[in-house]
Amino acid sequence: MDKNLIQRLITGTIFVVVLVGCIMWNAWSMSGLFLLITILGLREFYGLSEKAGVQPQKIYGLFFGIILLLIGFIQKAFPIAFINALILPLLFLPFIIELFRKKETPFTNIGWTIMGVIYIALPFYLLITSFVPFGLMISDDTLKAKYDYRALLTIFILIWTSDSLAYVCGRLFGKHKLWERISPKKTWEGFIGGFIFTVAAGGMIANWFLFNKSNYHEEIKWMCVAAVISITGMLGDLVESMFKRSINVKDSGNILPGHGGILDRFDALLIATPFAMTTYYVCDAILAHF
Repeated sequence: MDKNLIQRLITGTIFVVVLVGCIMWNAWSMSGLFLLITILGLREFYGLSEKAGVQPQKIYGLFFGIILLLIGFIQKAFPIAFINALILPLLFLPFIIELFRKKETPFTNIGWTIMGVIYIALPFYLLITSFVPFGLMISDDTLKAKYDYRALLTIFILIWTSDSLAYVCGRLFGKHKLWERISPKKTWEGFIGGFIFTVAAGGMIANWFLFNKSNYHEEIKWMCVAAVISITGMLGDLVESMFKRSINVKDSGNILPGHGGILDRFDALLIATPFAMTTYYVCDAILAHF
């Protein structure tokens, strides 16, 4: 067997076990893992931006990303009304910081600094605040009573289903290129196959995993979320490929042997998360009237 394939299988298995284990164990392990992924992802992003000739505010970007996730944790533990208002001044602080850096392309640096936080830290903030039950970490008793990992884990399962089945269907039936300019290996047949399986998985998960019984409204909601995840996850993969091509790199990093970097593994999730969150709440609002 190809050594690279063995390496990919070992790394992939460890990756999934650690991710699923931390999500299922408790709120603290989930939070710590997301914080670590955010830090590593931001470091990777800003490192790649420097290869593009940009000089982002790396330290501030890391600080902002960490604070954003901490705000999400605090919001779930202690619902303080003003806590999210802290995000706004942090968002505009890079403009002031750049005044003191005396760089040749200040607004390019500002843009990449903020873009890193929006692209990497914000999706994990949304996952915590949207798909984890309220009352996350108030005390040990309420932690056990209120932390429910199922909706959060479902998002990851749908991402993996879409990615894996698109790959399988593409290898078996792929003939028509989906977006050859950016990703020559992706095909329409692969995307359609992944889409169908992901939507079906959304309905089955809602029925068996989330509610353990037939729930018409929830099945429709999660099938809609699954459809959006399949489409935007594929686009997220293409966005990251476009980014790497623009700076002539093959992988975003080498932290995961055989799989590349953090951005390579979470590219679909980063773009899909805000769309999935919006779909989740819009479907809730619409279905409440039926």
